[in-house]
Amino acid sequence: MSEGQGNDLSKPAWQHIAWIVGALLAALAAGALFDLAWLFAAIVLAAMLAYHVRNLIRFEHWLRFRSEEPPPNMDGLWGEALAITHRIYRRKVFHKRHVTSLLREFRRMTSAMPDGAVLLGPNREILWFNRTAGQWLALRRKLDYGRRIDNLVRNPEFVEYLDKRGAMAPPRIHLPKQGDRWLLFRLVTTSDAGQQLLILRDVTNEARLESMRKDFVANASHELRSPLTVIGGYLDALADEPGLDPAWQQPVQEMRRQSDRMRNIVQDLLELSRLEAQGGEAELAPVDVAGMLALIRKDALARPEHPAEVELHLDSDALLLGSESELHSIFSNLVSNAVKYTPAAGRVDIRWWTDEKGGHVEVRDTGIGIPAEHLPRLTERFYRVDAGRSRKMGGSGLGLAIVKHALQRHGGRLDVQSVEGRGSTFSCHFPRERVAPRAETSL
Repeated sequence: MSEGQGNDLSKPAWQHIAWIVGALLAALAAGALFDLAWLFAAIVLAAMLAYHVRNLIRFEHWLRFRSEEPPPNMDGLWGEALAITHRIYRRKVFHKRHVTSLLREFRRMTSAMPDGAVLLGPNREILWFNRTAGQWLALRRKLDYGRRIDNLVRNPEFVEYLDKRGAMAPPRIHLPKQGDRWLLFRLVTTSDAGQQLLILRDVTNEARLESMRKDFVANASHELRSPLTVIGGYLDALADEPGLDPAWQQPVQEMRRQSDRMRNIVQDLLELSRLEAQGGEAELAPVDVAGMLALIRKDALARPEHPAEVELHLDSDALLLGSESELHSIFSNLVSNAVKYTPAAGRVDIRWWTDEKGGHVEVRDTGIGIPAEHLPRLTERFYRVDAGRSRKMGGSGLGLAIVKHALQRHGGRLDVQSVEGRGSTFSCHFPRERVAPRAETSL
């Protein structure tokens, strides 16, 4: 236990009190000899008051000019108080210099960062930004401090990202007026007081390369479409020719299958390019999910090879608000994959239901399943778990990529659960605002 904790008053304080009491007793004793005890006591108290006022003035003067003058020479309780204050002041100066040094180092480091950084207050006001962020967003030091960043960066996607407090995927935004850049924004909460750090990354080169790739794929797909149609037509005519040499019948049939497979790939590429080019949210047309899933199930059962059981479970008659063609593409791709990779003795279950979170479509199968290490990459273009098996079955490797992009346009998400050898479950989750009761749409 320290001295301050063990005693209410320190040793100099007790000595000062004892000195005051002793001086008063001596004044009373001396005054009693002249029958003026109270006068002597008043004189002693006045002298003490003058002493303390003088020390207080010196102490106050040093406090105001402590950075320029050394501490005065004072004894007793005043000297103790001065020593404690001086130690606190020196400690404060040390910490201030240390914090200033750290702040300067931090500013040097952030200025050298390849990424931009903006510190935002609880109301999105700009508290600080580094040089890179200032250049990319055309921010002005001191003039833009305290201003809301959404008033300076006017982009609907960026404002939506801020409104959702970073809950949605970080947006990549094109800023043509700021050097024709593409910037990736990421919001990080830094404290309980509501301060947030906005990180900016320049992804212009990646965006341009992706745009070039998309343009190339779209153009190549369009150019391949016509030749494949011609080749397919001639192969169909050749296969139906009665005088075809029997030795050529099998090669012609194989060429027809490969031609059909290439046409399917081109069609999927065109569909994926269309989804990427459209962007934004899908329309809000009412779609009868139950009827659509019934037709998709009927098509699955009409295939030459399909599982023994393909069951449809309709737990809701609600409608989905979206694009009918894109929703059909989502559901048909999932059901087609389930039927394709489920053996003849297996089972496929299709379910549609709604709850307080929104609408849900689930496709569950008892097929071959997917190893866990492949699940994160399923929605990549041309990604195949078993390339040899997928090509043999005629898969293009684009179906789940189309599902992902179409779901994003409907504000939905895809959830995949699978155990190798025991089957897979693909679930599409749509937001509540995309679900409409059938009674409302019929009015």
